[in-house]
Amino acid sequence: MTPLAVPPAAALAPATTGSIRHLPVNLFASVMSLAGLALAWRLGAGTFGLPAVVGDTAGVLAVAVFVVLGAAYALKALRHPDAVAAEFNHPVAGNFFGTIAISLLLLGPVVSPWSAAAGHAVWTAGVVAAFAIVFTAVSRLLQGGRAPDLALPAWLIAGVGALDIPVTGASMPMPWAGEVNLAAAGIGAVLAVLMLAAIFARLVFHAPLPPALRPSQMILVAPFALGFLAYVNLAGEVDRFASLLFYAALFFFAVASVKVFREPAPFAPGWWAIGFPIAALANAALRYAGAHPSTPLTWIAGALLALLAAVVAVLAVRTVLFTARGRLLAG
Repeated sequence: MTPLAVPPAAALAPATTGSIRHLPVNLFASVMSLAGLALAWRLGAGTFGLPAVVGDTAGVLAVAVFVVLGAAYALKALRHPDAVAAEFNHPVAGNFFGTIAISLLLLGPVVSPWSAAAGHAVWTAGVVAAFAIVFTAVSRLLQGGRAPDLALPAWLIAGVGALDIPVTGASMPMPWAGEVNLAAAGIGAVLAVLMLAAIFARLVFHAPLPPALRPSQMILVAPFALGFLAYVNLAGEVDRFASLLFYAALFFFAVASVKVFREPAPFAPGWWAIGFPIAALANAALRYAGAHPSTPLTWIAGALLALLAAVVAVLAVRTVLFTARGRLLAG
């Protein structure tokens, strides 16, 4: 999640006004947020009697935004391969290529009710991309020589991508899907633990994050919320261990919310970093409330779903205005 670390347009490319070379890869986090809202709304529709059209609309928008961004970024790669290479090789910005893989994984179950074959194909592409990203990310880190202050929440994107495989792949009927889900869960869980340790050390012992990086702290919620969803899918029940993961996710959401919203940074595409972690937590809360029905848990799930919808709506409007003012592709 934290597509804010370094604005690739400003840091990785020559200053040119209104050029496609400045399109940031972190904008794919908007697809993750929209797809997460679509999946959460489907869960909430049955619980709260919500109109299904909202979830369907979010799903259609997620697909449309992915197609537009994919075409635009492909154009960037054709016209400015140096900018893409610089972005990919950057120690912080390079992590955000994982948002493309996660988007594909989420779009799989979003599309499946409309076309099972298409959903399975998209999810499979996401699996391949997610494993490629996590392999690349870990290989780079093990080369050594990283400055401690680069241990930012963006490092979690690769591990989150691996955890997203069992989160989104529980309903995939392919005979190989079960073992892939288990492998991805193991890789993602171990990486999440290792990355969280490094990131916490950086946040505790080094200077506070600059304002532009504050929204990225919401990503700390994702490993616990996705860990809950992945574990429940693999175990087939919401047991005590799942409960521990869920309440840890709620705790870190409360802490991160204070950090992110107390002194909000100026708007930039990187603010989409907060959308998917909230979506993951909303999905987790709905699953938990469904397994342990009670008024407080139902209210928590409903509040998180409402917050998610509001966050995605505000971010979408701000992004449209940001783009209309010519700032998205500005150098």
